[in-house]
Amino acid sequence: MTDPVTTRASELDQLPDRDPQETAEWRESLDAVARAAGPQRANYLVRRTVEHARLSDLGVPPLLESEYVNTVPTAAEPDFPGDQAMESRITAYNRWNAAAMVTRGSRYGVGGHIATFASAAWLYEIGFQHFFRGKDDLAGGGASGDQLYIQGHASPGVYARAFLDGRLSEAQLDNFRQESGGNGIPSYPHPRRLPWMWEFPTVSMGLGPLSAIYQARFNRYLEHRGIKDTSTSHVWAFLGDGEMDEPESTAALALAGREGLDNLTFVINCNLQRLDGPVRANFKIVRELETQFRAAGWNVVKSLWGSAWDELFRLDATGALLRRLREVPDAQFQTYATRDVAYIREHFFGAEPALAELAKLVGDDRILECFHTSRGGHEPRKVYAAYRAALAHKGAPTVILAQTVKGWTLGPGFESRNANHQMKKLSGKEFRAMRDLLELPIPDSALDEELVPYAHPGADSPEVRYLQERRAELGGPAPARKVHPVALPEPAERSFKSLEKGSGTQEIATTMAFVRLVKDLMRDKETGRRWVPIVPDEARTFGMEALFPSAGIYSPLGQTYDPVDRDQLMYYKEARDGQILNEGITEAGAMADFTAAATSYATHGEPMIPFYIFYSMFGWQRTADQFWALGDQLGRGFVVGATAGRTTLTGEGLQHADGHSPLIASTNPAALSYDPAFAYEIGVIVREGLRRMYGPDTGEDQNVFYYLTVYNEPKPQPAMPEGAEEGIVRGLYRFNEGEAEAETPKIQLLASGTAIHWVLEAQRLLSEEWGVSADVWSATSWGELRRDAMECDAALLRGEERTPYVTRALEGAPGPVLAVSDWMRQVPDQISQWVPQEYTSLGTDGFGLSDTRDNARRHFGVDAQSIAVAALAQLARRGEVKHETVRKAAQEYGIG
Repeated sequence: MTDPVTTRASELDQLPDRDPQETAEWRESLDAVARAAGPQRANYLVRRTVEHARLSDLGVPPLLESEYVNTVPTAAEPDFPGDQAMESRITAYNRWNAAAMVTRGSRYGVGGHIATFASAAWLYEIGFQHFFRGKDDLAGGGASGDQLYIQGHASPGVYARAFLDGRLSEAQLDNFRQESGGNGIPSYPHPRRLPWMWEFPTVSMGLGPLSAIYQARFNRYLEHRGIKDTSTSHVWAFLGDGEMDEPESTAALALAGREGLDNLTFVINCNLQRLDGPVRANFKIVRELETQFRAAGWNVVKSLWGSAWDELFRLDATGALLRRLREVPDAQFQTYATRDVAYIREHFFGAEPALAELAKLVGDDRILECFHTSRGGHEPRKVYAAYRAALAHKGAPTVILAQTVKGWTLGPGFESRNANHQMKKLSGKEFRAMRDLLELPIPDSALDEELVPYAHPGADSPEVRYLQERRAELGGPAPARKVHPVALPEPAERSFKSLEKGSGTQEIATTMAFVRLVKDLMRDKETGRRWVPIVPDEARTFGMEALFPSAGIYSPLGQTYDPVDRDQLMYYKEARDGQILNEGITEAGAMADFTAAATSYATHGEPMIPFYIFYSMFGWQRTADQFWALGDQLGRGFVVGATAGRTTLTGEGLQHADGHSPLIASTNPAALSYDPAFAYEIGVIVREGLRRMYGPDTGEDQNVFYYLTVYNEPKPQPAMPEGAEEGIVRGLYRFNEGEAEAETPKIQLLASGTAIHWVLEAQRLLSEEWGVSADVWSATSWGELRRDAMECDAALLRGEERTPYVTRALEGAPGPVLAVSDWMRQVPDQISQWVPQEYTSLGTDGFGLSDTRDNARRHFGVDAQSIAVAALAQLARRGEVKHETVRKAAQEYGIG
């Protein structure tokens, strides 16, 4: 009978076999082992052989999954370098104070999370005591220290440690999640709310791992470009196993593996629970993550079992224990952590005779210890060994999969319970049990059922001295954010002068005007090297290919191939010191790049000037959450929505037709949104942006970023009118005035972006064909006009008399106001309540459609003829023109 296994087609059949008989003998040997000693023995031999082949550099691909055991065997664990008893006391204080802080806060209904830090305490403490490098050297231009991405729900434990260290007061802990009074601390890691401590906002789950990867890559970018020596900086990202379901969490794993980012370590707290229940109820999250990370080229270090398991593994002569651990789903293993020994003996060890025999050799106490508490993430020696292994591995990033019990030390009411994420306080009885378990010197008399005290051994206690000495040796407190202002010189004027002069009869799109400006600024001797062009694989669409040969595209490998277009002037040039970050088709990746560059002034003491240019539709709509995190992280730079507007991108249809991004941008307080119409406006805005974000002595006003929308429609670019600079920056100025007799009907036309050209044509039609005089205003920023007006309203409530800029600018302008843009009407309507005249608007509300620009604009009613009819209708409502005139104009233009 034919053996289906040996006759099955294999991809290896395509490779030459120099000795088929030898190959057959290897197969027969493996079959013989399986028959004689069982499949487990055969499996073991194959794994050992593959491991030996890899260590011998034979080029054998790695296995994607290893046994369900610790990567570092107990016998191979390095000596623990610290005082473990002392560190256990420090960790006990931090556990207590984290729980006390959240419980005390529950009196005011503000809540908090307890169980996450309880499971991860040793993962953080070992890092703080032995690995995480601080930033004390940054002030003198020295090492940047490590970058720590703290899991958001673990923030109470980090605050508790800062309290023990003297960085936070008891009053501040009592104001956890109560910031409005000015002495509180934020719920999660928010740099904008606590800028001396937090560096990275991480609680929008998924963004932390994505940002950490690109931060590690940007560190390499700075080093390879000779801007900053980041060789001693390491990026640590602390994540939850449930968080890894977010698509952003794993979106860039291949990038980190491909580029060998061994300056990056993920620490995933595998407590097997997400917010509502098990992460993988019917599966095993550790096995899944190990496979996923290994496939992406990562080094995987597992710290699953505590030392209590050593005895069980030693007694497992048949491999039955390993088989059982591999097959038990996570939800069942979580149940074992809450059940008595009889249940565990019956349901776990009773699965097969070999396990039942093994269980007879182990006492009840040891079984309960193993299944209830003994996890690799709860033992400092195991965690230290995993961290050492991560830093020792070179050539690839490392992920540490540390198994823990969610809610550990908080008592049976919390540990491994599905509801523990929503449980915000401990009872007095639970605190007493926790105190006894942690062996803290807190008397019963201090334990009030309603208000438990914070515990602190004293500022000069051995515990605090030990903690502070360890941090001093590692370079200062952590986490910490330190800004040492470095003002950049103002670029030379010549780069801006060319835009001020206009283009004459040459037609230039504002996208091209922006790119030309930045290309000139990148040549500046003082600041040119600090520009970081970022684009998600559309550089040629935006006319940026001219930057390829001059600036180069960053690659840590340089260019290992001969580019197909090498004989062309603008060939595709990659370089190890390349300046452009061309990220492929990933707006999320490009946005993470931007964030790393935009915050380099704080992270590394090196101000960089990133500009991220993207298809307008795929910026804010796709990555608004990252823009929010950018604002939280106090990022600075320029984001540019190219091919902007709903009607300028001909034929692309509703998936590409952007009519709403400025409205989304208006929700972000850190975003200064501009919709420039002309090239010279771009020059003024960029110049002001450089002054504000990178100039001297502007304080908190620096913590903004600029969003510019630019268009792909070539138009002649006029010269800048005299005295227009203030209006361009503030958001509105009169571009030209209509000419008319005193009795002629008058109207004010406001337009932004490419709509200025439709409005100018409408101005001509109104004047020549309908006897109406229109003034044309360029509204460079509806958002900044609104921001100023809202500030004026707030000032009035303080008794200050301030008039909004838009009100003052339009004061006395005759006639009603008609505002037009290539955006939905809500964008210009942002300013309506502060316009003294009658106000109406035109826009591109609704989905986009595929057609020519002219037809699309007629469809939305924003072309020149439609604007003219709308202006006449507005004047007719005032009785300044006849309604018959409106009907006649509409009929003549084919509208309606």
